[in-house]
Amino acid sequence: MRLLVTGGCGFIGSAVVRHLLRATVHEIVTVDRMTYAASEEALEAAREHPRHRLIQADIADGARMREIFLAERPQAVMHLAAETHVDRSIDGPAEFLRTNVMGTFSLLEAARALLAAAPELRGRFRFHHVSTDEVFGALGALDPPFTETSPYDPRSPYSASKAASDHLARAWFHTYGLPVIVSNTTNNYGPWQFPEKLIPLTLINALEGREIAVYGDGSNRRDWLFVEDHAKALVHIVEAGEPGATYAIGARQERSNLEVVQAICHALDRLLPDPAGPRTRLIRFVPDRPGHDFRYAIEPAESERALAWHAAHDFERGLALTVTWYLEHRSWWQELRARRYGGERLGSAA
Repeated sequence: MRLLVTGGCGFIGSAVVRHLLRATVHEIVTVDRMTYAASEEALEAAREHPRHRLIQADIADGARMREIFLAERPQAVMHLAAETHVDRSIDGPAEFLRTNVMGTFSLLEAARALLAAAPELRGRFRFHHVSTDEVFGALGALDPPFTETSPYDPRSPYSASKAASDHLARAWFHTYGLPVIVSNTTNNYGPWQFPEKLIPLTLINALEGREIAVYGDGSNRRDWLFVEDHAKALVHIVEAGEPGATYAIGARQERSNLEVVQAICHALDRLLPDPAGPRTRLIRFVPDRPGHDFRYAIEPAESERALAWHAAHDFERGLALTVTWYLEHRSWWQELRARRYGGERLGSAA
């Protein structure tokens, strides 16, 4: 197939592109606006690969998206482009609405225009919309995990914008017959993640001997999925998923935020001891962020059966690979710290 991947220079998108080139014979067209969190370096070998091309464009530009769709005539779309950082959404929600809602709208309309102009594509065309478990709201400590049928209850500007885009995608399936598939996933981590997210931010602060901020008492829980496992699941979905279906993708690896931070400190202490002492000494509990959801978790059993897929990495193995990668790629994240994001706290507005 010819696949169009939006956000292919982002964290998850680049993992998808790399996996596609390693494991399939598909041709890939990456569309990315190249915002602060995008990195062409994350494409690795894809930058020069004969089956891959990068187009710099804004998904919220409807005319440009229609032009690209009609010129490239993809047989499937993997829509990963999004603003994703909850803290940034608290400080500036407008960009999240623009990209996540209006951007998704313009892509759905571009896909509709493509199928009108090239009806021969309709039987095999797929529009895979990639989303998050945060659209389902917060779980209590004893609540069962989210599934494909969980009701929506978004709590942050980020999750509300993703919920809106999920609803648009499904509406275009039901109203216009666009062959849409939706997937929702847990927190991803791994190589090439922009250092504003919990794991890389903690890791880098610990390496630099900086304070490691933990919101509240650190008891908030997340379900963690190694990004390469997620990329493999997403490719299974676009190749074999059923239009109209939803797939819940997770690895059953719940940890509290404090447990995650402590695990990173212990891993660094083993690999690179700090003469000043264990890095847990750097942990500081800070006021919680506004509307901080207590817990997210996904039960992926239905998707595992449907896709013949399961996550290959548990949290300990995935974290070890991640820590090693950041130690070996200091020049990449050091430049980001110097030029794009210095590690300051975001999302503290009341």
